[in-house]
Amino acid sequence: MSATAQGHVETPAEQQIHVAAPARRRRGHATLVIGLVLTGLVVVTALVSLVWLPYPLTDIQGGRLEAPSGAHLLGTDRLGRDLLSQLMVGARIALTVGAGAALLAGILGTAIGLTAALARPWVDDTLSATLDVVIAFPVLLLAMLVVAVQGASLGSAIFAIGLAMAAVIARLARILSRRVLQEQFVTAARTSGTRLPGIVWRHVLPNIAPTLAVALALQFGVAVLAEASLSYLGLGAPPPNASWGRMLQEAQGTVLTAPVGALAPGIAIIVLVLGVNFLTDGLREFTDPTRRRSR
Repeated sequence: MSATAQGHVETPAEQQIHVAAPARRRRGHATLVIGLVLTGLVVVTALVSLVWLPYPLTDIQGGRLEAPSGAHLLGTDRLGRDLLSQLMVGARIALTVGAGAALLAGILGTAIGLTAALARPWVDDTLSATLDVVIAFPVLLLAMLVVAVQGASLGSAIFAIGLAMAAVIARLARILSRRVLQEQFVTAARTSGTRLPGIVWRHVLPNIAPTLAVALALQFGVAVLAEASLSYLGLGAPPPNASWGRMLQEAQGTVLTAPVGALAPGIAIIVLVLGVNFLTDGLREFTDPTRRRSR
């Protein structure tokens, strides 16, 4: 055991925490940096696609299944379209769907979770049971059902994926809100005459926001995979929009003769999902109060 400046004798467990904290902090910084780099690479690609593309998506003047060259850095697909241009537009669509679905899930899920936490017990029980049933269904399956009803489009994909993910956010928001509502500072606010909207705005939302932000970042990666899956099945954004999932579907028949057509979108999906996951882990290291206390 070792003694601190205040005369307190540290136990072996406390010494282990103090030794592990710097290593965990360095790992959190490294994870955050890696996530920012990988995610930033996709974001920059998407932003560039707004102002410049090597070739229009409708340009089929290139040769069929050309290998990477100076004219086409990633080659062409079976219709003669430039793969790099499709990949860049696919980054834009993936980020749009991921951000839109996460935003929709955050707004709808938080509203439902707060309603369940503040409502009467029978309303809370009903909403909780409904959320459990919805969560039991895979996100992709629910999204396919919604898109099948509304029709394939970019807006339908965002709405379907966001709606499917809202149940997960709602259950988390309910649990966090109920925990905050039991704190002493909320009781003091009620005693002082603060109305319910003020308690929610000043006390509940600020305390649940960091954890919900991390959960939404994870759901962003789920949304990207769901969008790619919908596009692969022909239920995503219709042509001429390029999607990584559609690129994979179109390249599966020529993967042996022109592997770049399948490798490029596959690697892009991996980079974005890994980047978001690393970024989420790094954010959790700085937003989780239990980890902050151990530093």
